[in-house]
Parts: sequence; C-alpha cells; structure tokens
Amino acid sequence: MNNKNKESIVIQVSTITLLSNLLLSVFKMFAGLIGHSSAMISDAVHSASDVMSTIVVVIGIKFSQKKADACHPYGHERLECVAALILSIMLGLTGLGIAASAVQSMLHPESLLIPTTITIVAAIVSIIVKELMYWYTRNAAKIVHSGAMLADAWHHRSDALSSIGGLIGIIGARMGLPILDPIAGLIISLIILKVSYDIFKDAIDKMVDKSCDQSIIEKITTIINHHDDVVSIDDIKTRLFGDKIYIDIEISASSLISLVESHQIAHDVHDDIEKTMPEVKHCMIHVNPYFQSTN
Repeated sequence: MNNKNKESIVIQVSTITLLSNLLLSVFKMFAGLIGHSSAMISDAVHSASDVMSTIVVVIGIKFSQKKADACHPYGHERLECVAALILSIMLGLTGLGIAASAVQSMLHPESLLIPTTITIVAAIVSIIVKELMYWYTRNAAKIVHSGAMLADAWHHRSDALSSIGGLIGIIGARMGLPILDPIAGLIISLIILKVSYDIFKDAIDKMVDKSCDQSIIEKITTIINHHDDVVSIDDIKTRLFGDKIYIDIEISASSLISLVESHQIAHDVHDDIEKTMPEVKHCMIHVNPYFQSTN
C-alpha cells in the first residue's frame, strides 16, 4: 500500500472516531453530572482523552509518511512511535487523574450520591459504541500496518472495558452500595494505566531496534528455502523500524558459480521476501561461498 492510500484511510477512520468520541464524551459527562456518578464522569474524561489521542495519531502518521531525505535517509517511520509514546503518556496521566479522584471519593463516602437511571443508559451506549470503534479502527490498522492506529484501537477497547466497570459500579450503587461507584472509577483507572504501559512498551521496542517475533523469522526462512540455489541460511537478523521491518540475511551458495550468478540468487531472494512481506522496508542479502568437501 502506498503512502497516499494509507494516509487517506487514516484520515477517514480518524475523522469518524474523533467525531464519535467527541459526542460520546459530551453525552457521558452530561449523564455523569446530572446522574451523580463519579464513575461516569471518569469514563467521560477517558473518552475525551480519546479525542486528543486520535489527533496525536493522525499527526504522527502524517509525518511518518514523509519520504526519505538527505538528513533522514532511512525515512521517518519512527515518528509514528513518537506519536504512540505521547499517546501512552496521555493515557497514563488520564489514568492517574481518575485514580486520584476515585480515591478522594472513597475517603469521603458521606458525600456520595446514588447515580440515576441516565448513567446506566450512558454506560450501555458507551460500551456498544466503543466496541464498534475498536473493531473498526483495529481492522484499518491491520490494513495500513500502523502501530499508532492499533494503539488507538486498544484505547477504544479500554474505554469499552472501563464503561463495563462503570456500569457495574453504577448498578451496585443503585442497589444500596454507593461506595461501588468510586471503586468502579478506580478499576477504570487501573485498566487505563495497563493499556498505557502496553502502548509505551510497544513503542519503545520499535524505537530500540527490537527483533521481530519468531513467527516472522520462520516466515523468512520458508521463503528462502524455496530457492534451490541457496545451500544454507547462515544468519538472519531482523529489527523493527516504526511499523516497518529491516532484515539482514547471510546465505550460502556454491563457490563454483560466477559473481553474476551469485548476485542473481541474492536478487531473487530479496525480491521474493519484499513481495511476500509488504511490511519489510529494507532487505539486505549477503552471499557466502559454500565449499563442498572433496572427501
């Protein structure tokens, strides 16, 4: 997929999710204030943070699609990782803020009010909408191979989970246990903090040249083994570069063939890998001579 198509999909998905989050956060904040639910207010803040996170994702992907230049010969893909890092920090701060508010309410239970019916409606609407947004954004992220967009999808899923926690707390509070409402808010904050950590870790892995999963190595090995002129695979090194993969491979071919033939083998393996694996941005093939024993 070329950069223009990727950017078009990102803008389309982000526009839809941004408007949905904006409307949802306003509705949940209204329901939380009118319905006297700290869990719903916390959930509304979480949805509001989704609006900002979507903007961060769009900006990050926009800049990551810039072509390589003299100062950045390997491209700008890691700017998407920077966007994911910013998003994780925003999520973490949101989670801490919600946790502080929930603890404050738990320390002063005499100030707690019983949530009204509107908060239950808001929670159910939020669960349905956010789960739909998760699958919509996740599928788009898979198509464009975007780590930042996938992080944004999980942000939607965390919001759906937090709404479930909020719904449980609201129902419990209406059944005579008002302390369950701020407890639900605290659980929501822990979910947000866990998602924040996962996004942060994934972004850091991609920025420090972490190797790919074993499944990727096995896929590369299978492709190389389809070439009969390759006698052996001597070494495979992989590294994540934003949402792309860089590969360095050493293979052996007969020492009796010419330099031209050796180059052609490397060229064929290179093209086969990049054609089969669109996530590979750069593949370097080195051919070692294989000296067959005369014994």
